[in-house]
Amino acid sequence: MALPKSHNYDPKHVFDIMVIGSGIAGMAASLFSVNRKLSTVQAGSVGGTLFASGLFDLMAIHPVEEKRVWADPWEAIAALRKQGSLHPYARISDDAIQSAFEEIASFLSSAGMAYRFEKNRNLPVITSMGTIKHTYCVPESMWHGVEAYNEKAPCLIIDFNGLREFSGRQISSTLREEWPGLRAVRISFPDTEGLNEVHPVHLAQALELSAVRESLAARIQPEIREARYAGFPAVLGIKKTAAICAHLEKLLGIPVFEIPMMPASVPGFRLKEIFDSVLPPKGLLRLIDKRVESVARLDNGNFILNIGGPDQEQFIQARGVILATGRFMGKGLLSDRKGIYEPLFHLPLHQPESRISWHHERFLDPSGHPINSAGVEVDDSFRAVDGTGKTIYDNLFIAGSILAHQDWMRMKCGSGLAIATAYAAVNAFINNFMNKSDRITA
Repeated sequence: MALPKSHNYDPKHVFDIMVIGSGIAGMAASLFSVNRKLSTVQAGSVGGTLFASGLFDLMAIHPVEEKRVWADPWEAIAALRKQGSLHPYARISDDAIQSAFEEIASFLSSAGMAYRFEKNRNLPVITSMGTIKHTYCVPESMWHGVEAYNEKAPCLIIDFNGLREFSGRQISSTLREEWPGLRAVRISFPDTEGLNEVHPVHLAQALELSAVRESLAARIQPEIREARYAGFPAVLGIKKTAAICAHLEKLLGIPVFEIPMMPASVPGFRLKEIFDSVLPPKGLLRLIDKRVESVARLDNGNFILNIGGPDQEQFIQARGVILATGRFMGKGLLSDRKGIYEPLFHLPLHQPESRISWHHERFLDPSGHPINSAGVEVDDSFRAVDGTGKTIYDNLFIAGSILAHQDWMRMKCGSGLAIATAYAAVNAFINNFMNKSDRITA
């Protein structure tokens, strides 16, 4: 990687960490970095967290081909390790994973988005499709839904005219046999009568007003009848969700809960708002919607990163980099007719030998497809390695779904993978590379 000719950077202005990526892994890495007083800069497109459901999975399915659902995620991880899996969890201790979850949950709770989890149990959560998703950590706004499902208590699902990708009728129909006390009602959201489509974020913003909540509750109240819980699509506000839930519970007289929806989701928007507003005052330099276009390395090992391209060049020098760019959707991985490649550092990848081996013949093959486990291979410090296991750069660390040997979507471990590997990468940078005595604070 050659140094750009117009390297207009200040050689004395050195960040400790550059985080590349703004999904859950990138945001978690930034949080863990600033919490450890590392001078941190982050770049990445704005949409990463918008695709989060708000649920934090740890692990629910293993092995993938058997579709075995685990009640205890730690037992699933232990089984994975015992079988000699190269999954990134095999390189992280249970204590470290738990500490990572507790740190991010504490941060989000202090910012007004409280989370609930039970240490040794996956929680059942109703989805907008009427299926049950098993996850580890849920927003407080969804907790009563876990209780209602476990009790199989009489419950009313509220649906809104014009709200696509959410059907209370489908939820109640799908779950009718195991939950006979579940029923649905569709109403018009206040001031949306006659609209063919309503958008989740607009509903969430409207519910920030108490008058809208009172009008909505008046429409729902006649439908409550025997219901002991009321479930809503996940649109109960953006910045005041806890207060909105409490107000609706007072107005309706029963506990309420949110049901996660398809991305991009309001809970994802909440996460983005918190990360974007709370991390910069903690010391993060956030280069919003900026991509790292190229990378070079100095003789002292520091990285020089070109942010924004030739028309808006901005060069950042950093002692270390955490690469959390995701997979194909986030453009952390790209492909052509020759194979899959990592476009920024040109790292070697674990991948099928040829394109014809990317997928099985059956689209819904129970074992998933080989391309799903392609990605960057790492050592125990989450540094990228080549085909012989040799570390490529001692100060380049990898986190999130770009890592090889995992199928996060089918294993239901996406957020856990992002959070735990970000935690491991930041701590590995400190333990294996950072010389605290000569740190220059940006």
